Amino acid sequence: MTLQTASHDLAATARRTAFAWPSWASSAAIIVSGPFILIAVWWVAYAFELVDKNLLPSPFATLADTGANIWSGNLMEDFWSTFVRVFYAFAFAAVAGVPVGIVLGVNDKVYRSVEFIVDFFRSTPATAMFPLFLLLFGLGDFSKIAVAAFAGWLVVVFNVAYGVMNARQTRLLAARSMGASRARIFFDVVFFETLPQTFVGLRTGISIALVVIIVAEMFIGATDGLGHRIIDAQISYNLTDMYGSILVTGAMGYGLNVLFLVAEKYLVHWSGK
Repeated sequence: MTLQTASHDLAATARRTAFAWPSWASSAAIIVSGPFILIAVWWVAYAFELVDKNLLPSPFATLADTGANIWSGNLMEDFWSTFVRVFYAFAFAAVAGVPVGIVLGVNDKVYRSVEFIVDFFRSTPATAMFPLFLLLFGLGDFSKIAVAAFAGWLVVVFNVAYGVMNARQTRLLAARSMGASRARIFFDVVFFETLPQTFVGLRTGISIALVVIIVAEMFIGATDGLGHRIIDAQISYNLTDMYGSILVTGAMGYGLNVLFLVAEKYLVHWSGK
């Protein structure tokens, strides 16, 4: 390599470095590109009438109407009604699910004795349980929260139990060889080994709770909430409100998922190591 060639290579590298985007900017651009792609595809489908315009409104009209509803506050009332129900359902599922999952994971005989029951109800669609919960708890908010909590609870239990049972045996054996008590092994080894799978269960559980709450608000006598707003807009043929409410519901689910991913990244930073 000649001196001139080397100088050209160094100059090219310097130019690439000068115009290189920071890593955070690249990540932000990738994340932001998703909504723009969605809006672009929506606009193409609307503008070229790939979908009947009586069924698909303009994305810009939908966003404008959604913004107006958010500004007026009536959409946010439904948003918070749904959010509160999801929060309660998830809280019940987590508080009841984590301890039960730990017990099942620690004791293999107990797990085997209830494995069929857990798998049976986990495989049963939560919507099929609506009539039962309506009979037990009536048409109020509690029945909606209860069925969502039950669906989320099953997912949390399964994932926590799976995490306990799959704790790395090498670390368990190392703790036992050092004479650690069962309680010390659980709190210092098993607990931390279980956290990654526990977060998977919690993240999946809150997503399921949101889905069940939305469906319950649509069909179980709700007077508020995003699910009620969506079905009410569909009945009254208010398409911009219907699509806007669907977008807001998706944004809620996406936000909750990102929140758990960030929490998992910082609280379970050793996962996979």
